[in-house]
Amino acid sequence: MTAHPRVLISDALSPAAVQIFKDRGVIVDFQPDLGKDKDKLAAIIGDYDGLAIRSATKVTPKILQNAKNLKVIGRAGIGVDNVDIPAATGKGIIVMNTPFGNSITTAEHAITLMLALARQIPAADLSTQAGKWEKNRFMGVEITGKTLGIIGAGNIGSIVADRALGLRMRVIAYDPFLSPERAMDIGVEKVELDELFRRADFITLHTPLTDKTRNIVDARAMAAMKKGVRIVNCARGGLVDETALRAALDSGQVAGAAFDVFSTEPANENPLFGHPNVICTPHLGASTSEAQENVALQVADQMSDYLLRGAISNAVNFPSITAEEAPRLKSFITLAEKLGSFAGQLTETGIEKVTITYEGAVAQMKVKALTSAALAGLLRPMLQDVNVVSAPVVAKERGIVIEEITREGECDYESLITVTVTTQRQTRSVSGTVFADGRPRIVNIKGIRMDAEFGPSMIYITNLDKPGFIGTFSGTLGEAGINIATFHVGRDAPGGNAVALIEIDGELPEAVLEKVRALPQVQQAKPLRF
Repeated sequence: MTAHPRVLISDALSPAAVQIFKDRGVIVDFQPDLGKDKDKLAAIIGDYDGLAIRSATKVTPKILQNAKNLKVIGRAGIGVDNVDIPAATGKGIIVMNTPFGNSITTAEHAITLMLALARQIPAADLSTQAGKWEKNRFMGVEITGKTLGIIGAGNIGSIVADRALGLRMRVIAYDPFLSPERAMDIGVEKVELDELFRRADFITLHTPLTDKTRNIVDARAMAAMKKGVRIVNCARGGLVDETALRAALDSGQVAGAAFDVFSTEPANENPLFGHPNVICTPHLGASTSEAQENVALQVADQMSDYLLRGAISNAVNFPSITAEEAPRLKSFITLAEKLGSFAGQLTETGIEKVTITYEGAVAQMKVKALTSAALAGLLRPMLQDVNVVSAPVVAKERGIVIEEITREGECDYESLITVTVTTQRQTRSVSGTVFADGRPRIVNIKGIRMDAEFGPSMIYITNLDKPGFIGTFSGTLGEAGINIATFHVGRDAPGGNAVALIEIDGELPEAVLEKVRALPQVQQAKPLRF
């Protein structure tokens, strides 16, 4: 990675985060108002390796186009909707967020809103301060013994469950990804959505907004709920149909609602506004000084780790790699990319399937990162601008089937990676390993054993194993004044099919290549570059 990487901070980030960058040897340019000036940001972004943002900066394709050196974008917070992820991925830029820095703050806000709703705190405060003393108007409900239905029992949802259990509530949860063991661990009863609607006295949402969760609480859902239910949403606007909720509040089916998030933000108007049984806050879920500090420190650490050590955590577009794994993985990422490149340079027709087999010690490493590298090498000869970050997406878009096989048992090498490419016409495979010197090498081509390092300029030849081939080939190159650096050969049986991998100094002119192809034993000759 870069010796003294440069990071631009374009939103207000805590001074302690700036200090973390500086302490780790990262050069920081702190311009907290730059996020508002798109043109200026686009003009200077080319100088930086990293960009740290909150929600004000919008990272658009126009800005990314100028980001010639950018390697990482770090968002202090969970939502990355202000970053064009596909465009960043296409350019090989890692996009990180800090999904856990504000979990407690958001969970506490949900509990606060639930308690405020149960006792009508905001309306009672307003009335009392106006000198009305309406003791009989504000009849609340107790929390103890009531059933809380949690939709989404991930990180924040499970903290809410813990706090609710402390308040002596019964907690039921709907979450398709919640295992029965995890439900027991966090003390909740796992239920289906319709049962949650039927049983809950309070409902709180803690799920991301996706096509599946949009309007998960709609008119039909509200009709199925217990009469007098109270609904809290501190997650994302759009999870609840606000117009349908207003109607349910008017009819008394829903006794109250407390919302921190709205389908349109900033919310200058909303169907819920003005209803006496509604409490609204302006997206304060993560707004505590502790949470802002946490996410800022976390993003500074994560970005520094990546720029200085190659460690990747909480990336939304690439597998995680620890600082311990990074150095060891580096050689294997190079190997995977070169094996992919070898196969890609020899593949002329459409690729249908790629199988990558990991054997020995490498099978216990982060194979997702290695697969991404192999795919990048494979696709680059055909699609120049593909990279390790974008390759899996590009392969998927082209309908290529990707299969990973891991075998941790014994193999001939301590670690072995095999890339097998299936096209309409044939299946071709190449294997490689990394020896103790950290240098990747090819050890098997099409089932024929050999041992060759990857050179910048090479020639790959398939030929019949007959005497005289090496002499005539070397002579042809010698006459053209081309120096051979290394010469590796292998064969499946005496007199059978043979392969040769030759490293040469400099490029191979087309005219010389044609002469090599015309040699009697040669079936195929292909120049390769690594």
